[in-house]
Amino acid sequence: MKDSLQAGIEGQREFEIDDERTIAFMGDELRVYGTPYMVRDIEETSRLVVQEHLDDGEETVGAHVSVDHLGASLIGMTATVSVRITEVDGQRVMLEAEVHDGIDLVGKAKHVRFVIDRARQAARLEKKRAQIS
Repeated sequence: MKDSLQAGIEGQREFEIDDERTIAFMGDELRVYGTPYMVRDIEETSRLVVQEHLDDGEETVGAHVSVDHLGASLIGMTATVSVRITEVDGQRVMLEAEVHDGIDLVGKAKHVRFVIDRARQAARLEKKRAQIS
């Protein structure tokens, strides 16, 4: 990790709310931004914000998400996910996120990511694969 990975860093991304980001189980009239897709967008935004401050061979993985889905966003709206790093404790990075659809605040979250070494993770996974073969 670079020394630049510190609390206070912020970033944001925009996501078009299309069919793939909406729930379908209530029919087309009630298709809205689904919570699992909001969580994915929060994780992706958080990963990219942290990634700028990692060394070659490092990556982050999500470990915890606590989300409040506060309102409905319609197909065609844009979800703006804003994240802020609140704490860095060794390999653990804590973030807070807000999701706005241009009209309302529709989501808030706390998210934890861990910085990992890609080569070490690959070795762990290979060892685990060998155990299931």
